Parts: sequence; C-alpha cells; structure tokens
Amino acid sequence: MQFRTVPKNGDKLSVLGFGCMRLPLNGQYVDEERAINQIRYAIDNGVNYVDTAPPYHGGNSEKVLGKALLDDYRKRVKIATKLTPFMLNKAEDMDKMLNTSLQKLQTDHIDYYLLHGLEKESWNKLQGFGALKFLEKAKEEGKIVNTGFSFHGSPETFKTIVDAYNWTMCQIQYNFLDEKTQAGTEGLKYAASKNLAVMVMEPLRGGALAGKIPKEVKQLYDDSKTQRSAAEWGLRWVWNHPEATVVLSGMNEEKQVAENIKTAETAFPSAMKSDELATIKKVAESYKRLMKVQCTGCEYCMPCPSGVNIPRNFSAYNDYCMFGDEQHSRAMYGMMLMGGLTGKRADASLCKACKKCMERCPQHIAIPECLKSVSKDLGGAKTEAILTMMKSGSSQKTDKTTSGN
Repeated sequence: MQFRTVPKNGDKLSVLGFGCMRLPLNGQYVDEERAINQIRYAIDNGVNYVDTAPPYHGGNSEKVLGKALLDDYRKRVKIATKLTPFMLNKAEDMDKMLNTSLQKLQTDHIDYYLLHGLEKESWNKLQGFGALKFLEKAKEEGKIVNTGFSFHGSPETFKTIVDAYNWTMCQIQYNFLDEKTQAGTEGLKYAASKNLAVMVMEPLRGGALAGKIPKEVKQLYDDSKTQRSAAEWGLRWVWNHPEATVVLSGMNEEKQVAENIKTAETAFPSAMKSDELATIKKVAESYKRLMKVQCTGCEYCMPCPSGVNIPRNFSAYNDYCMFGDEQHSRAMYGMMLMGGLTGKRADASLCKACKKCMERCPQHIAIPECLKSVSKDLGGAKTEAILTMMKSGSSQKTDKTTSGN
C-alpha cells in the first residue's frame, strides 16, 4: 500500500480509503458479516482511512463500521464521519449528531470530522448554527481531532469555504468526467495550494465507470496498448494527481476490495503515460455523449414523498441510453420499478414534481424533468405489455410445475 502525507498534521494515510456508503446488502439491509470481513480485509492489507456519515444506509453504516473496528482494528485506522446539514433543525442538533456518531462507532473521538456535502445554502445554514465554533469546542473536548468538509457546490463557493477556516482537509467529487464539475481540477489544486489534504469521493461515479461499460468505451480500452480493468483505469487516473491524498472507494464485493488494493500498490502520482491519458480522454468524451443523467446513486434525494426510487430510475435510464437494449431495459424497468417483483411501484411516473429532491441533490440535477424523460422512454404501454407477458409466462410456468407434482 502507498501512503500520502496530510500536510497540516503529518498523518500518513493510505492512498485507498474505504468508503462505507455502499456496503454489501442482504435484501434491503447491510450484510454485516460480509461488510465487516471486507473492511477488516482492507485494513489487514494496508488501508488505514475509513469514511462514513450519519445518513449512509439509513443510519446503519456507522453502526456496522463500529463493529468492524472492534478487536483492536480501531487503533489501526483514522475514522472520518460527518455533520449532515439536512438532518439538522437547530444548533443544538449538532451536539446530538456528533455524540450519536461516537456512540455508533464505539469510539471516544473522530479523527476527521467533516461538514457534510456543502454548497452555498448548506454552508450558510451551518454558519447560522455556529458550526465553526461548534467544531472548535468539539476539538477542545477531544471528541474530534481534525476538521474538514465535503463539497458539492460551485468552484467559487468552494474557494470561499476553503478560505473561511483553518481546515485540515476537504473532500471533493473527482473523476475523469468531473474535471470541470463542482470543485473540479481547479478546486483540487486550490485546496492543495492551501496545504489541505484532499480526499476524493466518487472516483468511479458511483461504480458507473467500472461495471457494465458501453461497447464504445470497451473498444477504446481494448484498443489501448495498456490492458487493465475499467475500475483500474479510473482509479489510476485520480491517483495520477499528486494533490489527491486519499481516494475513497465504495467497495461492496470482495474482488473489488482485492483489486483496488492491488492497484493502489503501483498507482504512483504523475506516472500515467501520454497514450494512457489520451485513452482516458477519449473514454470521457464517449461517456459524455452517452450518459443522459449525471446521477452518482448517492441517494441524498431519497426518500421521495411520492415513492419514486430516483437513483434506480436514473440508473435504468442511463443503461437504456448507453447500451441500447430496449427490450431488456424495459423488462428490467418493469420488474424492478413498476411492481413486477415487489408489487409496489417506484417508477418515474409517480413523480409529483414537488422538487424536494432537488434541494438535496449534490449534482444539482433537474430531477423532475429528468424523471419525465425516464417515464416517457421507459414507461408506458410498451413496458406494461412486456411486464404483463413476463407475469403471464411466470404464472404459466408455475401452473405447469404445480400440475407436474
């Protein structure tokens, strides 16, 4: 494992951090045994920075991480968790949130405590609550050690926040599609110039850059002189930037953990060759042509008052746009979102355009308008017909099986 140094405190942090927003699931709930084993495997192989937050997995991420760090694993890592603005109604709630995090994590201190998901409005809200004084008080009490913030706003707001306080670190969304999005490359370099450690989230856009990739993108990777997985390409691109201190990966498969650890061992800063960078540039251009909705699946928009599973709708829509398999896309949309499997609908047609989701979206997506497109292209009579046929086929198969017994 490689390590990079936090400028203001000298901490040697693993270049790969374990992000606990997308832990493995067993149905709707975190598969605790697998999650704990994955986290401990990562720590045993050099990872010493773990990141969570109060809203992740409906409040269970911190609990599971706390369990994973028992048996002396706590001593081997730095924990990062957050103060989440949209979960706060008054200044007093800040103390309650921090104390709850300490309790769930089963620790007496947080190594890196972040103001969560800042942009202009949430920054103003926390300032109104006296968040900076709260951070100082928590440091004096020994509840937190280092302060930072995660960010999803404009470059201008990012610089304002960097300059507003003596932060130790910041956390930004950064990948080869987001060089000019949110803080972007400009923010990465600005923070580094102020001696802030920079933790990178969404290096693979919530897995969208590493899982099932479009044929056009696959061909570009296949044509490269250097052969590596899509995940390795994406992570190496971020680690190529010396300003990036830690790259957080939301790993939930054992093979992902092992592969990313292996990649981290040799992904040195400024090491990518010109032809490799050219490949990444072509891949980025291809994705930008194909993707319709720039959703990372973070679920900050959830729950929807109307019952829409917003991230899953956008994931289905991007798959439809990128891979061009209309029949399969409609079938999956019907089964997963129009009640084919559960009997409960969560599809885009339920949207009432209340816009509450837009208040929380880090990507500032015009969610109601995008959901209209999803419903138009993936919902409707065609998908209803496919769903009816699938249900009919399933029923007939069941009948035949029953009569055969």
